[in-house]
This record gives sequence, structure tokens and C-alpha cells, in this order.
Amino acid sequence: MRYLLLIYGDETLWTDPTPEQMAAEMAAHQAFSDATTAEGILRGGEALQPTATATTVRVRDGELMLTDGPFAETREQLGGFYLVECDTLDEAVAAARRIPEAAVGCVEVRPVMEFD
Repeated sequence: MRYLLLIYGDETLWTDPTPEQMAAEMAAHQAFSDATTAEGILRGGEALQPTATATTVRVRDGELMLTDGPFAETREQLGGFYLVECDTLDEAVAAARRIPEAAVGCVEVRPVMEFD
């Protein structure tokens, strides 16, 4: 089964990182990617631009409504994701706990709906 590992954290912590902070963060994510690739479970992943760049789309009674920014103000923002393929939820959780932001934010593990 495929699982989306949604990474949430306080994006204001990354407003002005030092080169050393950025290098350490990138190295941690590369280590996660390398390990899950070696395990054969990584199917993809991406970082997202800050929420200020988001556009929320709604259609009500046929009328398009656009809002700058995320759907709702939250303490933690969606910053990226990994797509993994695991045999069990426990295996997906074991992968999610190794994502660096799990130690300071949270990682939501969501099964991907499979359509026949």
C-alpha cells in the first residue's frame, strides 16, 4: 500500500536559516531519502514553497473564488511530503518517524486511496 507522509512544521523557523542550518537539514533529508531508497519503499517526495505562495481555490454555485495563502491559519504548515510504499501502516509509521521534522513538528501518515 502507498502512504503519503505529510510533513508539518513551523515555517517561520526557516525564514532566514544560516548556510550551516540549511546544509544540516538537507543532509538529514538526503540521509532519509537514501535509506528509504535502499529499503525499496521510497516512491517520491518534494519540498513545498512557503504558504505565502499558496493559492486556495473554491467553486461555489459555479463561481471561482481564489484566496491567497493556505486554507486556514495554523501553527504548523505543510512543508513537503514523501510517498512511500509499505506492506503495513506500522512500516509507514517507522519510516515517518525518521523524517527530521518529526522531532520538532509532525508527520501525518495517510494511506493513498487506490482505485481499480
